[in-house]
Amino acid sequence: MTHLSLLKPTGHLTLGNYLGALRPMTAAQGDDAYYGVADLHALTVPHDPAQLRALVREMATLLLAVGLDSSTLFVQSHVPAHSELAYLLECTAHTGELNRMIQFKEKGRDVPTTRASLYTYPVLMAADILLYRAERVPVGDDQRQHVELTRDLALRFNHAYGPVFTVPEIVTPATGARVMDLQDPATKMGKSHRSGAGAVYLLDPPDVVRRKLARAVTDSDTGPAAVRHDRDTKPGVTNLVEILEACGGSTDGITSYGALKRTVADAVVAELEPVQKRYAELAADPVPVAAVFAAGADRCRSVTAEVLTAARTAIGLV
Repeated sequence: MTHLSLLKPTGHLTLGNYLGALRPMTAAQGDDAYYGVADLHALTVPHDPAQLRALVREMATLLLAVGLDSSTLFVQSHVPAHSELAYLLECTAHTGELNRMIQFKEKGRDVPTTRASLYTYPVLMAADILLYRAERVPVGDDQRQHVELTRDLALRFNHAYGPVFTVPEIVTPATGARVMDLQDPATKMGKSHRSGAGAVYLLDPPDVVRRKLARAVTDSDTGPAAVRHDRDTKPGVTNLVEILEACGGSTDGITSYGALKRTVADAVVAELEPVQKRYAELAADPVPVAAVFAAGADRCRSVTAEVLTAARTAIGLV
């Protein structure tokens, strides 16, 4: 089965990205795994070009640093088929269904300065999926609507022009680590949060990691039973417990929040140490990283050529 995942370079990768996505990706990697940096998706909002280039380099290096060296790695914009197929699918999509996309409804509708790319980016996401003939797409609730659109566009295109696309099935992914913001445990730890106080970034030095975890939100509960898993009434404590468990630790013998935070910090620092060491080695000589991604883009261009040619022929361009 094809494994496909693209990460958007809109900020620095976090502990949440690592435990919830990158580590599972390393377990699923192989010849049929395609992992990319979705730089085209990052253009849907105002951005600084120099910062975008730096974030793409950093993310590419981190993908290798976490151990994704047996997969096809690529930068999205280096595979022109993504944007080419997106336009063909835009010619298949309806404005009514794009108007209903949650991202546009919440962030762009009725805002005159909204970029047109924010409106159409779900179609680009559909192209990302359909180019690689993915048969099953594991997706969480926050992205389910986009994969449903992908299915609709594939079915509509196939009905109108011929059987070009594999229509993917939506599957529920295996439950992985769900890391929440340290300052707001009701929301996921995000890489684009402005302050960064609630996020542990993969390249944070150990002292910064310890400081952020020491300041993590807990509650006013006390006593030996205070350290426990209870997402409804103790979201901050539960988040720390789950981070500790995801890093291979245990709460056995821990009866205070101070001890919990110190133990979590030790576990996180130990988890990130080999990643940071490997990142420093790779960053010291960026040529090998660039070569890996150039080879990955070449392979992606080859793999996607058949699908793009079939779509162009079916719709009447060839």
